[in-house]
Amino acid sequence: MALIIKQQLSSPGGWLKFLIKHNTIFIFILLVIFSACISDVFFTSVNLSNLLKQVSGIGIISIGMLIVILTGGIDLSVGSMVALLAVTFAILVNLVILPLAILGTIVIGFALGSIAGYLVAFQKMAPFIATLALMTIARGLGFIYSKGSPIIFETKGGLFMSNFANNSTLGIPNIAIVFFIIVIAAMVMLKQNVFGRLIIAIGSNEEASRLSGIKVNKYKFLVYAISGALAATAAIIVASRTNLGSPNMGMAWELDAIAAVVIGGASLNGGKGTALNTLMGVLILGLISNILNLLNVPSYPQQVVKGAIIVFAVLLQRFENK
Repeated sequence: MALIIKQQLSSPGGWLKFLIKHNTIFIFILLVIFSACISDVFFTSVNLSNLLKQVSGIGIISIGMLIVILTGGIDLSVGSMVALLAVTFAILVNLVILPLAILGTIVIGFALGSIAGYLVAFQKMAPFIATLALMTIARGLGFIYSKGSPIIFETKGGLFMSNFANNSTLGIPNIAIVFFIIVIAAMVMLKQNVFGRLIIAIGSNEEASRLSGIKVNKYKFLVYAISGALAATAAIIVASRTNLGSPNMGMAWELDAIAAVVIGGASLNGGKGTALNTLMGVLILGLISNILNLLNVPSYPQQVVKGAIIVFAVLLQRFENK
């Protein structure tokens, strides 16, 4: 590995190409250094813990978004599904024992994702349209089932989840540990597992994959179902942090998830992207928000900064591909 890197750096324009290829990691490092320079609070355990807690929910759905994007698709429904599934979990945790509430929420998330997968894979509906429709339906159902009001956890199971979500293990927030486990699982799946290699192949060239005997529709269906299950996991975490399920949760999270995947270097055309880089993308977005909050910058300018960074990330991808 060291020899390969040395050869890359010694080639004409090697340093520039190396920086562009690994731009996500370098941007992350620069942001950490900048954050430490502008604020004495940044490296405190409280701030870092809050940062990890804030990015964990979006990070989990970003992994789901990644595997969908790798096939050349898109999932606009994940933010609204977080809202619906947070309400669902709050209802279930007040009615049944905790394991059943968790399992039931994840199964429902998988089923909702399967609807999008079925429309995209077997009904040949454009992913944008199918998931946009599901986004609207899910948010509406969230308001219907909650009657427009948050549903508070009222049982011992709910209290246990709240304590779990707001506490740490060895200084790392529990929900961040869940997020990191999911990232590692995605890394293994995409690198070592046949399923991961096949969805990348489908995104690289769907027609060639179909002609080579790969059941393209099956795998496209499954990635949306998995994205739905991960949205359910994120919903459980977010609801547990606040001790309630609200239909207002997950607003515009689908955009943040897409941004994290793109900043991580994934191609919206499919076939290119890694879980590690998506993790970096999530952390970069979190760092930007954290820096701007420490500087007392209002939320609206933060959106402008995020948008500019997305454009910058896409332009870097063009340079990398040249």
